[in-house]
Amino acid sequence: MQLELRHLEAVLQVAEAGSLGRAAARLGVSQPALSAQLRRIERVAGGELFVRSRSGVEPTPLGDFVLSAARRVLSEMDALTAGTRAAAPHPALRLGCIMLVLVDQLLGHLEAELPGHEIDITIEESATVLVRRLGAGQYDAILFGELADHEVPLPEGVAVRTLIAKEPACVRLSNSHPLAGQKEIELADLAGETWTTLTDDGDGGPEAMDDACRRAGFTPKLRYRIADRQMRWELIAAGRAVSLCQPTSPYVEGTVLRPLAGDPVTGRIRLAWNRSALCEQRATQIYQAAARAYLDSIPTNATFQAWWESRPELHPTLDQV
Repeated sequence: MQLELRHLEAVLQVAEAGSLGRAAARLGVSQPALSAQLRRIERVAGGELFVRSRSGVEPTPLGDFVLSAARRVLSEMDALTAGTRAAAPHPALRLGCIMLVLVDQLLGHLEAELPGHEIDITIEESATVLVRRLGAGQYDAILFGELADHEVPLPEGVAVRTLIAKEPACVRLSNSHPLAGQKEIELADLAGETWTTLTDDGDGGPEAMDDACRRAGFTPKLRYRIADRQMRWELIAAGRAVSLCQPTSPYVEGTVLRPLAGDPVTGRIRLAWNRSALCEQRATQIYQAAARAYLDSIPTNATFQAWWESRPELHPTLDQV
């Protein structure tokens, strides 16, 4: 076996995620499959690349050497991709997104803002990966979320604009759950629940949830990290877990979405773009499209709609159409 770019990406993901489980989720493979791939890579490299422990993984001296080479090679490939694209006569708009609810409505609004323009949208599950690829020139712009006080670090040459300054997290639970009939739920009343969340996406979500639950007097029992949205919904509908969700999340059969009393967890949505790839006008067009996509999703939740309409200072700035 010879090492390929995908092998270097896998090694880099393991190092960045700090665990095989989180790295596997980011790569969209099972943990056993990633473990087997890592063993094959280590055989080619000539030794262990990571020391494994209960707290995660740490690179060995050989691992540090391979990681240094991997970063250099992947950076050169990123530069090659970016250079090739820059030489193209009509490059596509390349937009990377975390799995935000507004993405469901985004494409139509982008087509309205950029008629006839080729649009390439890629869904990632990690803000860390999004930012790295934005910095490498693989994306022109990214849409991402941040929870509580967490700030996603951005590379040089990148501009950022806040799309939605604040939205309260809600809880999704089975429609047969004893609390499903309540108009709002105290976070403390969920102390005995099993939680599911997305994979560790670098937005501060797990830390924000943990901090809020501790303030409510308990430590959350997080059992499931699932990247596939439909699988998460099925798990919740079956009554096996509950989850924090955006308030604009759509209706899901077998579940209900309820606000948390006092808004113990809040987040925001931001747009970042490479100044060298997008002019201010183009970035504004993406902002407008994303804002309208978000506004389209608000009527799916009457409680949130009332919350939103009472806070006009949070509304995005829109051009008249």
